[in-house]
Amino acid sequence: MANIEKHSPGAFSWIELATTDQAAAKKFYSSLFGWNSDDSPMGPNDFYTTFKLHDRSTGAAYTMRKEQREQGVPSYWGIYMAAENADEVAAKAAKLGGTVLAPAFDVFTFGRMAVMRDPTGAVFSVWQPKQHIGMTIASEDNAFCWADLSTPDPQLGAKFYSDLFGWTMEKTPNDPSGYLHIKHGDHYIGGIPPAEHRNPQAPAHWLIYIQVADVDATAAKAQQSGGKVLMPAKKMEGVGAWAILADPQGAVFAVFKSAR
Repeated sequence: MANIEKHSPGAFSWIELATTDQAAAKKFYSSLFGWNSDDSPMGPNDFYTTFKLHDRSTGAAYTMRKEQREQGVPSYWGIYMAAENADEVAAKAAKLGGTVLAPAFDVFTFGRMAVMRDPTGAVFSVWQPKQHIGMTIASEDNAFCWADLSTPDPQLGAKFYSDLFGWTMEKTPNDPSGYLHIKHGDHYIGGIPPAEHRNPQAPAHWLIYIQVADVDATAAKAQQSGGKVLMPAKKMEGVGAWAILADPQGAVFAVFKSAR
């Protein structure tokens, strides 16, 4: 079990579902991944759901604001990177060509966050922890394990995040695909697929991956529960198997089983 007590700055530290139907999402992900839900009030009519696995935090969900839905924003999984100082990261992102969508603000006593859009259009957030560090479990079955940046301009995306978080980008020797591996310190944490492998109609976005014991079985179960299989399981020797799914409200995520 990969328990986490602290996230280093620049690491993926939290995943958060913005959904049009929070109750349905809780039911779907509980059935699919065995997550328990812990609800906390956010206001008179709102609550924040923390998903838990083995009593450790795996991510969260909240109901999208009415104005977001009216603008046609679909349900989506958002991603956070850890930061020592959210204000400084937001200012640096703006200097590097990003757009600050929400300047740094305090989230009660849990932490401080900012929301940004990278120069290629993908939205992400940074989290400066106080009482809440983010995910406390990852890289085991039914927990977050990886994230890909789907962008029409991989080189621009790679430069922006490398400059912002100190990530290094590496190509695998003898891999003709052009897939870039994101390395944070000593750890590979995600990647940037080549642009020709993405849907040109889709806006740039971060795609989260959840580790599972059986990709085909998880995809089948998602479909039985009202979700969709957007890309059936693919296998790559020495890497593993993965599939891209959508929950009943349309939020897209991937599942992965390592060959190692």
